[in-house]
Amino acid sequence: MKIIPFRLIVAFFAMGIFLFASCAKDEDTSAEEVNFSSDNSMRAAKTDNVAEATFNIIEQAFVENETEGRGITQQSLFPSCTEITVGTQGNVFTILLDFGDSCTLNNGDVVSGSILLEYGPLVSGTYTVNYTFQNFVINGNGVSGGGSILYEIANQNDNPQSTVNESITVSFPNTTVTGTRNGTRISEWVEGVGSGTWLDNVYHVTGNWQTEFTNGFERSGEVTETLVYKTACPFVVDGRLEVTQDGLTAAIDFGDGECDNRAVFIYNGQEYPFIMN
Repeated sequence: MKIIPFRLIVAFFAMGIFLFASCAKDEDTSAEEVNFSSDNSMRAAKTDNVAEATFNIIEQAFVENETEGRGITQQSLFPSCTEITVGTQGNVFTILLDFGDSCTLNNGDVVSGSILLEYGPLVSGTYTVNYTFQNFVINGNGVSGGGSILYEIANQNDNPQSTVNESITVSFPNTTVTGTRNGTRISEWVEGVGSGTWLDNVYHVTGNWQTEFTNGFERSGEVTETLVYKTACPFVVDGRLEVTQDGLTAAIDFGDGECDNRAVFIYNGQEYPFIMN
């Protein structure tokens, strides 16, 4: 099976839109032409990657410094260049992650600025955590805004679970265009709970989100088959994401659980294997 690089996936999406517009034009010469930009699609994909990487940082910081992992973490995600300050203000607890001007985390992400977590006491097995970004940059992309997390110590499967409501804005290098992502992300921690290291963590993720860009472009994403993340792997290893943009819908299938950089882009019944970068 021929494998194509990720940068060509947007070309397939563009081709589909072009064909759709051409057919409509043949049937109705007054049909509105569909505009497509590969730059917009790339920025949308990057926004999703930035959001997932950032949520991983937040969840791991909370686990290491508040929940059952506190005091028994054997291998932290955060190296010495991360200054972590844990404090209280009345009934409000805080965790401040200060990455300074540049800090390379143990998973390879390069970050700067800070993230503030604020939460109350444990109530009926849950924490409510508010998070905000302060001049935060991850792998060259700026992140502002924040949101809230409902963190359950044990869900119906007796696993920790985070329900994230987000409203974040991502900025990119070499462009004034920014993207704002709003949505809900539910992450169930299914493996590695209580092991004292982030290397064996596995999460099942569902949810949906809408991304709007300052140039008017919009894209929505919805998990139709549970996404599987292994924190020791830089890629999604399983599941399917449905993507809608420019009035058309496609899907990305991330594989069968193996840690590799291969996935399949599916549009109009056709499958296009590609390499994630």
